[in-house]
Amino acid sequence: MSPPTPPRDALQQLWRCAGLDETALQRVDLRGSEPVLPSSFAVGTAAQAATAAGALAAAELGRLRNGVEQALSVDMRHAALECCTHFLLDGQALQVWDKLAGLYPCGGDDGAAGWVRLHTNFAHHRDGALRLLGLPEGGSTERSDVQRALQGWRALDFEQAAADAGLVVAALRSFDEWDHHAQGISVAQQPLLQWTKLGDAAPRALPPLPTQARPLQGVRVLDLTRILAGPVGTRVLAAHGADVLLVNSPRLPNIDAIAETSRGKLSALADLHDADDRQAFEPLLSDAHVFVQGYRPGGLQALGYGAEALAERHPGLVVVSLSAYGSQGPWAQRRGFDSLVQTATGFNLAEAQAFGSGPPRALPMQILDHGSGHLMALGACAALRRQQREGGSWHVQVSLAATGHWLRRLGRVEGGFDAPKADFAPYLQTTDSGFGRLTALRHAAQLSVTPTDWPRPSMPPGTHPLAWPTG
Repeated sequence: MSPPTPPRDALQQLWRCAGLDETALQRVDLRGSEPVLPSSFAVGTAAQAATAAGALAAAELGRLRNGVEQALSVDMRHAALECCTHFLLDGQALQVWDKLAGLYPCGGDDGAAGWVRLHTNFAHHRDGALRLLGLPEGGSTERSDVQRALQGWRALDFEQAAADAGLVVAALRSFDEWDHHAQGISVAQQPLLQWTKLGDAAPRALPPLPTQARPLQGVRVLDLTRILAGPVGTRVLAAHGADVLLVNSPRLPNIDAIAETSRGKLSALADLHDADDRQAFEPLLSDAHVFVQGYRPGGLQALGYGAEALAERHPGLVVVSLSAYGSQGPWAQRRGFDSLVQTATGFNLAEAQAFGSGPPRALPMQILDHGSGHLMALGACAALRRQQREGGSWHVQVSLAATGHWLRRLGRVEGGFDAPKADFAPYLQTTDSGFGRLTALRHAAQLSVTPTDWPRPSMPPGTHPLAWPTG
């Protein structure tokens, strides 16, 4: 195992990737050390560096608007625990995983062994996998039924059949297998964050920023994300004062974590397949500074909301896009979630091997989601700065697989599984929300002048009108 990268070096890597002024790094205090959660990977370092990068980019954008320099402190344990999506509603923890979700050993007539991970938190994904296995759809099917059915499949065959059906399944691979896979090779060749300048729009000044205002006050962010990475990224922007308007589709389900990830945001509904909703949505784009989307590759593009089309209609807009496996390669259009990407790219097997026994082992939190979310915030703030300097519209692209590739490069933690038991209590706050009394973690990034917090409570989709706030 290569030793873990020092947290300050990890932050510097991200900062250089964004092309931002390195003198700002002198104002950052990174506290704590590995291990903070049981893992052989430097998950604490990744959480701390990504959290610091997103917050510092927001603070720097504020400094360029009003001249106020802010120091930043991030505690590693706090940052890592914030990436665990730990929350309570009315004092109760919710069941965040469907009973069928997880890893299963496969069989196959040729005797080839393997494992696959199913992601069944949404009913349509669950039922699609059950149809493929020839099992009854709905909640009556049990894990044991799925296990028996998978004995007739080779892992790679089931993964491919599921992908062909538009489902979300990943076969277990080693790092070596992923590194020799066509998509693994493609991901290794792609930058961690990708910036593309679209068109020649004039620089667009942000609203004046009072001295004591949070650094992103006056920045308008349209949030079209649903699962963890995107909502985490826009929650970071909201923590630093941005007006984030979360727009959900009434056609699509959500996960319970929306109660935690929509803190600080307005929450509206719009069906972009509906002509009237599209007509109401377009003026929001005219006044937005940032458009963030995390839908399946090509989904919004087919509706006319791809980055190039948006840049043509709304010059100067910053578009931030999230994908599972990157923008190039044979899997560029493939759906995926953090747990699936961990499995497909080698983490689950490597973690089990480091542990020394037992089945494939997941990382202790969904760090690919949370890390990517903080990188999306970093990318949005850096792109806003580029737009002010150079003009143009900008497209920022982040992927879970690229974030995983970065995590691998941070090295391994000797004795990482001996980390102390997670204690969330010191970092929790309880507030009212539209979902009930919400207990969740405060933001780990603390600025010296302006607080990082979410004055707007999280609210269910459709609570607010499809409009920017006034006043």
